[in-house]
Amino acid sequence: MYFIGSDSDILAWLFADTPKGAFANGVLYTLVESARANELDVYEYLKYLLTETPNNHHLEDPSVIDSLLPWSKELPEQCLLKRNRKKCLKH
Repeated sequence: MYFIGSDSDILAWLFADTPKGAFANGVLYTLVESARANELDVYEYLKYLLTETPNNHHLEDPSVIDSLLPWSKELPEQCLLKRNRKKCLKH
């Protein structure tokens, strides 16, 4: 088994009371880690998914989901992680 996370993440998995609950935990954890891996602001990304998914007619046209994936270039600016990066000065 391969796991990335902290001890508190492991403890959270101990409290899935049902197989459906464990599945839901797995889906959410996958979304969070995929957002992190793609340098997204996790909160803003999940908020965007929860506001856009109910209204995007993905059941009629599954290709709509592609624009919501964490690596999509179509995600709004607010989903991107804002980092203060120091630029190296060239001498």
